[in-house]
Amino acid sequence: MTNSSATPRIPTIVLGGTGYVAGELLRLLAGHPRFELAAVMSDSQPGEPVANAFPHLAAAYADTRFKSQSEVQALVTGTAECAVFSAAPHGVSAALIDSLLTAASRAGTRPRVVDISADFRFRSAAQYEAVYKHAHEAPARLAEFTCALPEHLRKLDTPHVAHPGCFATAMLLASVPLLSLGLVPPVLFVSGVTGSTGAGRKPVEGTHHPLRHSDLYSYGALTHRHAPEAAACARAATGVEAEFAFVPHSGPFARGIHVTVQAPLRAPADTSTVLAALREFYGGSPFVRVKDAAPRVKEVATTNYAHLCAAASGRSVAVMCAIDNLNKGAAGGAVQWMNRMFGLPETDGLTACAPGWT
Repeated sequence: MTNSSATPRIPTIVLGGTGYVAGELLRLLAGHPRFELAAVMSDSQPGEPVANAFPHLAAAYADTRFKSQSEVQALVTGTAECAVFSAAPHGVSAALIDSLLTAASRAGTRPRVVDISADFRFRSAAQYEAVYKHAHEAPARLAEFTCALPEHLRKLDTPHVAHPGCFATAMLLASVPLLSLGLVPPVLFVSGVTGSTGAGRKPVEGTHHPLRHSDLYSYGALTHRHAPEAAACARAATGVEAEFAFVPHSGPFARGIHVTVQAPLRAPADTSTVLAALREFYGGSPFVRVKDAAPRVKEVATTNYAHLCAAASGRSVAVMCAIDNLNKGAAGGAVQWMNRMFGLPETDGLTACAPGWT
């Protein structure tokens, strides 16, 4: 048996290093058996201690400092193979990744990228521009990225991956089995609630604690950008052109997402039949658990696990899904993909249980 201490570590780079998703990536990487942080980039805070931005990570990164883009580029071009996670903002990530990949190509190195922003979630620049209302910064790179969940795509045909995002992850986990198995027509009604960390680190009125605490309210009803993103990923996973009528809500908690997907059944079915179909569909997915009881956010908060349940009556079905938005919906899902891209066990560094009393 190979001694794990002698197993080569994989140099790992995190871009956009001061946001919540980057902090979650750093937390996961601190305990990963193979990915080893080589650099975390922040052009706004180069040279500053990482622990200043993330005090809860001081034990793991006491002496680590943020690096500039030029320092990160030198690492990418000087390392034969490395893992790159981009947690840079939408509209910024594409140009940053393009610059690094261009430099790597010239140097003959081979970084693998998982982008957690929205910049590579669509197959065409026109689709992206229609949703995000500005030009794509690296349209020639779109064909190099696949946007999907690991649970829904067993073979990756591109060198890089775009993560579908937090709300879309929960929506897809609940809806793709229904569409793939032909249980429902391609119109799904989705209601979802997200924690405040989903809005990012920069305070805005909608996430300000005194306004959000002990309250619940919808936003972006039937217009939210995650609906077309989920539809694009569902099409890639199932071949079905589906419409998601999506109403997101802001919840009075920091971490987690709960969604309910409802649709008419093509043929009458009971709850046990739908649960059995879900369990069979996700039989080979280590992070998806189909439960008899309704999923709760506290059961999955801080983890890479997703809990699903379903109810069916006559010709109506509802599938509920709970995930952690920063982990399974972002950083954890990205690490899961990177594990597969490097031929590692998909579960490496991701099996910690929920604390239960967050």
